[in-house]
Amino acid sequence: MTSPQPTTTACSVCGTEGTGRFCANCGATLSSTQCASCHTQLSAGAHFCHRCGKPVGATSPGATTTGDPRKSSSSPLPWAVAAIALLALLAMSAGKFFNSNRGSSLDAPANALPQAGLDDRGAADANASGEIRGPDISSLSPEERADRLFNRVMLLSSQGKADSVLFFAPMAISAYQMLSPMSADQRYDLGRIAEVAGALPLAKAQADTILRDNPTHLLGLILAARVASLSGDNKSQRDYETKILDVETAEKTKKLPEYDRHENDITAAVTEARRSLGRKS
Repeated sequence: MTSPQPTTTACSVCGTEGTGRFCANCGATLSSTQCASCHTQLSAGAHFCHRCGKPVGATSPGATTTGDPRKSSSSPLPWAVAAIALLALLAMSAGKFFNSNRGSSLDAPANALPQAGLDDRGAADANASGEIRGPDISSLSPEERADRLFNRVMLLSSQGKADSVLFFAPMAISAYQMLSPMSADQRYDLGRIAEVAGALPLAKAQADTILRDNPTHLLGLILAARVASLSGDNKSQRDYETKILDVETAEKTKKLPEYDRHENDITAAVTEARRSLGRKS
């Protein structure tokens, strides 16, 4: 008598057919499950709990493993954890160089500050530990989740909390990569998150994509100039800064929504380009 073949399920993130609880290709969940830490119901495809931020599959303190040990030993979860650890390692290796080159007024853009409804740290009290909680994004749309995580990462970066940046950056990057298609505004946000996390190739890819669709887009030029600066490519940095100043006036007349949202970034980038190139306003 032959055993029935296990039912395969298409991963909602990468489309790979698989069996079990997790995708063997990207580590996403193949079916809905509960967070082991806070017991929030998670949807299929989730890499992280959208309430407490714990990686899907991570066990809470004191939890015991039940079920068939042969199934748990073949779980692809270690691959997902390894991928997150690799991103953290890349960020840490780039951190010293990144921090030694910061100091520009671009490092703490005003749009990184808490906005209405985006800061859920709670009111401070005498017994507060000062630790920032993970944002509760369970009731938000995918776009709102990505935007909220962007604000969280940028706020932590402006406060110099590198460890917290590395904790939230993978969640934020995953949230943006699930948006399709991404707008230029969303690609800029993803590029800035990758930049502060030290993942410069990912940041450069976003700048290149923005500029491929619109070679004079200010946010694409600004992101490309920042990546060139952090990479030590002085020639490319000067080329991008020169173009920023050349197209600034014409681009601002387009009154694109993303220009309004990132007005402070644009103003700071133009000021920095003039200083770097020795131009007067």
